[in-house]
Amino acid sequence: MSQHLPLVGADQPGAELTAGQDGATIRRTVLPGGVRVLTEHMPGLRSATVGAWVGVGSRDETDGHHGSTHFLEHLLFKGTARRSALDIAEAFDAVGGEANAATGKEHTCYYARVLDADVPMAVDVVSDMMTSARLDPDELETERGVILEELAMAEDDPADLAHERFAAAVLGSHPLGRPIGGTPDAIRGVPREAVWEHYRWHYRPETLVVAAAGGVDHDRLVDQVGEALSAGGWDLTVPASPRPRRSDAPESDGVPTEGVDVTVHRPIEQANVILGTTGLSATDERRFTMTVLNAVLGGSMSSRLFQEIREKRGLAYATYSFAQGHGGLGTFGLYAGCTPGRTDEVVTMLGAELDRLAEDGITVAELDRSVGQLSGGLVLGLEDTGSRMSRLGRSELVLGELMTVDESLERIRSVTREDVRELAADLAARPRSVVRVGPFTE
Repeated sequence: MSQHLPLVGADQPGAELTAGQDGATIRRTVLPGGVRVLTEHMPGLRSATVGAWVGVGSRDETDGHHGSTHFLEHLLFKGTARRSALDIAEAFDAVGGEANAATGKEHTCYYARVLDADVPMAVDVVSDMMTSARLDPDELETERGVILEELAMAEDDPADLAHERFAAAVLGSHPLGRPIGGTPDAIRGVPREAVWEHYRWHYRPETLVVAAAGGVDHDRLVDQVGEALSAGGWDLTVPASPRPRRSDAPESDGVPTEGVDVTVHRPIEQANVILGTTGLSATDERRFTMTVLNAVLGGSMSSRLFQEIREKRGLAYATYSFAQGHGGLGTFGLYAGCTPGRTDEVVTMLGAELDRLAEDGITVAELDRSVGQLSGGLVLGLEDTGSRMSRLGRSELVLGELMTVDESLERIRSVTREDVRELAADLAARPRSVVRVGPFTE
């Protein structure tokens, strides 16, 4: 088995850890300014995915800055002191590469997939965006309209809308309950000065993680990152430690102590319903048990929800369960899309399946099947450079450790039927919220 990488405590400048997995080599270096660089060299690949991660998401926005995180995701592509928005786009188009970004509740990632020979270009362009975004006032106003259209598109998707309302119902006024993209009012109202302050505070050497996987050379990438960030004006000569990882201490401020019932009117043909409650935090020791529970309950075509609600009763085309963990808090829910007139029946069935799991647990066959499903999915999910790059970034920013595939598989296989039943009982005893989106009276 390959060496486990305990990322916690390895934050001193110059600290380096190595490990191998299936011929790949994982290395980590902390630059003097606090920038963390992680690579996974995958022999034989001619491509690589490079990601620049910042540990800031929508939950970190303060009053007056709401919507700034998502705003920045757009604006960093709109030009720097050295490049226009067109220059950035053409740099990747010219080599057949791809560049994009994603904003989450706790982090933002800018990433590019290119040929191995074009990694220096990708590092240079992404570093330029990170250090030298202009946030041009005219571009900002143009992008304000683009983001409002994006939010309107999400509002028109009833499933997306149900999930947004579910997070708000379960998490209440806690910052994690806010939508990632911001609300239309927040986007209309946030001034350039607030977005600029958010950028200057959070986009700094000690918050940055550069992760790359594929045809990459660690030492060269470390040098390229250091040179590119220095060229953008960041001072990496001053010794500094990375910003501490987010605390995983349990949080409850603003979280409702009772279930919430939400109905959203939309003139559509199908109802979208979610029943759920608070879940586990991102680093909870029971998170592997949660993956097994989720697989049995609603993670596949053989799951209980799919078999009972769709196959046996024909009440829904899509039904599943989901779990999402964050620092100190999480959510757990069961979803179904159904005929509006059968909504109450489906909600009752969703709750009944959770209760049955809590009372009776799972069978040996279900445990074996879910472990096989999760094991296969884990390995197949790491067949591309993008997923491996994401694993590095998430391990560094969220988990504080990087498990090998073998270690992760062992944790999944160690889950017992009693573990699942106990977790199901815990979840079933928590306050339940219900969100309905469809042709109902609000």
